[in-house]
Amino acid sequence: MPTTVIEGHDISVDDEGFLTEYDQWDPSIACALATAIGVDLTDEHWKVINFLREDFKVNGATPTLRRVSTAGGIDTKSLFALFPKKPAKKMSYIAGLPKPAGCV
Repeated sequence: MPTTVIEGHDISVDDEGFLTEYDQWDPSIACALATAIGVDLTDEHWKVINFLREDFKVNGATPTLRRVSTAGGIDTKSLFALFPKKPAKKMSYIAGLPKPAGCV
């Protein structure tokens, strides 16, 4: 498994750069990942990221857009505004979770 250095920490990642170890993530890493893909984090972004991480901890899988919308209470249109073009991929990347099933 490849590793990379983010915010001074050696981080395990997959071939696409998604973190592979849940416990290696912290908010400073999220900020660095967001900056790397051109996302400026706001309180609304953090609401999504925190939901993703909590849901992953409970269910063991990266939540889909539909799950974030229905269980997280954040409508799909807002997700596309917060994480343009590929919201599921971008929000899971920043949250330090595996790429969601079905993402290309």
